[in-house]
Amino acid sequence: MVGVGVRITQLRYAFRLDPEPGQRVALARAFGCARVVYNDAVAARERARREGAAFPSAGALSRTLITEAKRSPGRQWLSEVSAVILQQALRDMERAYTNFFASLKGSRPGARVGAPRFRSKRDARQAIRFTANARWKIGRRPV
Repeated sequence: MVGVGVRITQLRYAFRLDPEPGQRVALARAFGCARVVYNDAVAARERARREGAAFPSAGALSRTLITEAKRSPGRQWLSEVSAVILQQALRDMERAYTNFFASLKGSRPGARVGAPRFRSKRDARQAIRFTANARWKIGRRPV
């Protein structure tokens, strides 16, 4: 039997938003929560590196930085946004470390990349990613 190739295409859309004041609050909350989870994950990886321990797995990071953090009194506000946004922040951190280590080994084409850095709320390039099943809405303007 002849093998049949399957082609998978990924679509990516970029949107320019003009949010209303209430929507700005929802977006700022989502940006902030994703930034906090990303920074906590980078801090956990750096702590493991300093201590000479194995890097925490993605599942362990998700459990501690998202699931358990939502239940703690100091981080209950993480449950105000979609979990998809927080999971994507962890995936972004994992991809950043993958690219960094591939760059060190020379197996990544292009210029060398540095280790992942903490994200700043003062940086103008705030971004969040969604999947198709994110179920997150910021409201819609009446037409």
